[in-house]
Amino acid sequence: MKFADDIKNKKVLVLGLAKTGMSVARHLTQLGALVTVNDQAPLEENPQAQSLIEENIRVVSGGHPVSLLEEDFVLIVKNPGIPYSNPLIQAAMAKGLSVITDIECAYRLTAGEIIGITGSNGKTTTSQLTYNILSQAKQDKGNVYLAGNIGVPSLDVAMTAETNDRIVLELSSFQLQGSQDFRPHIAAITNIYPSHLDYHGSLAAYKAAKWRITANQEAEDYLILNADQEQWSGESYHTKAAIIPFSLEQKLDQGAWYNRQEKALMWQDEKVADRELFPLPGNHNVANALVAVAIAKLYAVDNASIQKALANFYGVSHRLQFVQDYQGRAFFNDSKATNNEATITALKSFTSPVIWLAGGLDRGNSVEALAPYLKHVKGMIVFGESKEKLIDLAEKLAIPVFGQAEEMTHIVDLAYAHSQEGDTILLSPANASWDQYNSFEERGDCFIQAVQELIHK
Repeated sequence: MKFADDIKNKKVLVLGLAKTGMSVARHLTQLGALVTVNDQAPLEENPQAQSLIEENIRVVSGGHPVSLLEEDFVLIVKNPGIPYSNPLIQAAMAKGLSVITDIECAYRLTAGEIIGITGSNGKTTTSQLTYNILSQAKQDKGNVYLAGNIGVPSLDVAMTAETNDRIVLELSSFQLQGSQDFRPHIAAITNIYPSHLDYHGSLAAYKAAKWRITANQEAEDYLILNADQEQWSGESYHTKAAIIPFSLEQKLDQGAWYNRQEKALMWQDEKVADRELFPLPGNHNVANALVAVAIAKLYAVDNASIQKALANFYGVSHRLQFVQDYQGRAFFNDSKATNNEATITALKSFTSPVIWLAGGLDRGNSVEALAPYLKHVKGMIVFGESKEKLIDLAEKLAIPVFGQAEEMTHIVDLAYAHSQEGDTILLSPANASWDQYNSFEERGDCFIQAVQELIHK
């Protein structure tokens, strides 16, 4: 492949580690690139960097020195979470160096066909469900892989996939902003709400990053868009791809839609599956399923395979995940809800009294938008940097705050102490986790562990 030839025996800088950086460093080294990894963490606190050194991969740790650019790197592959405002990246771009993310490498190196799924909310559930449906279908189209922002580095599957294989990639705006030639055969944008504005700087920049998913698509490709959102009008949002709409609210002559009268998921005028077959709560999950149905139908998957995959899908960890029913209280882990819209979606899914556990990193989001959706909230427990904002909101709405806590075991104990049979105890923070945890996954895992500790006291 041309990209592999272009980097062989050439210097490549991999900026930032974690799973993605480790994967990129190893794969590009195997292809013959002269890789240098640069990570913020000091070497003595960085077991991943130490592991790479043992593999004879060069590591520069403890900061991102601009002086690195004195070397003749031909390419920088950055961790998606490192913002473009980073001085090293700014200096690299000023020199005309190409700065990309892992998904661009994956696209350039894979023989497989890519299905790219992005959006503010629902992209993980949609990606997993799409993978399940395509895997369920008995089609002579090779293997199906799932990777990307969902936790599996894209290069790990890109290097394995062959010509007839399909790769379902969950894509973040951070990854897409670093794309250049990236071209999925099928792209989907589940929805758009203000998110990651601290990273992108504005809603327009955030939307532009998301739209990168279709920037290189051609007429034989497909772009699945939410017909219930008017987000993509104007000259900035041009695509050559065939647009396939989906809708919860309206009947569509083409695309996937929800028939409210028959309570059925439809593909054009064809009934694909009954809503009651799909166990996940909430209209947002119906919307996620419609995207997966649209992708499946573009691959001519039969309804029986779609129905079986829907019926056996119980959600993704940390996305409105049912944890346990204990003493008549239902515990739900929605740690992935890092913005208002995701939490609103969760709150709309319940009609039972809710004890809402909320808080986290304050990224400047207003909490006022949550107010209309708190009618079933009987009380709150707040935590993290944003707790004062949430307390102010609760006072305005006369919602009791049952306590402030930082340890998840204390939070869960407080919630249980103020609950009664029939209540839902919902962790849906509406904020990022990084003030207290390394990731939303860690936060959700701590919640699940705290629930288990409560049960076994």
